[in-house]
Amino acid sequence: MGKKRIVKKGETEVANTEEKSAVVASSKKKIETGILYVQSTYNNTKVVLTDVKGNTLCWSSSGSLGFRGAKKGTPFAAAKIGETLNAKAQIIGIKEVAVVVKGVGSGRESAIRGFIAKGITISSIKDVTPVPHNGPKPPKPRRV
Repeated sequence: MGKKRIVKKGETEVANTEEKSAVVASSKKKIETGILYVQSTYNNTKVVLTDVKGNTLCWSSSGSLGFRGAKKGTPFAAAKIGETLNAKAQIIGIKEVAVVVKGVGSGRESAIRGFIAKGITISSIKDVTPVPHNGPKPPKPRRV
């Protein structure tokens, strides 16, 4: 929100605002390839778009879009996350992404479908959901 500065050059006045500089700064980053990380749990879905090195470009989650409670884990909320991230990615200039999916929630697939709806291509989909090899130790038998 800060104060507006008025710079006088001769007889003309130019008003600079922080909002204009934020839009220009985001449009300077022209990156064509990236990685889309989708973390889907039973209660929430988070999506992060990074460049190839792993630096975060933009992110979104179902809670940040206004979904509360049980609605955060739904496929509809995940699709809305994908659509909003797609709009941000098009401003940056992303054309191709590799997708990394983690988790077992219901928003896994719909977040990806929402993201690719406007013409961004997917080069690969990788599932990195942690799977236990043996699991926890079972309880001892009950003694009566």
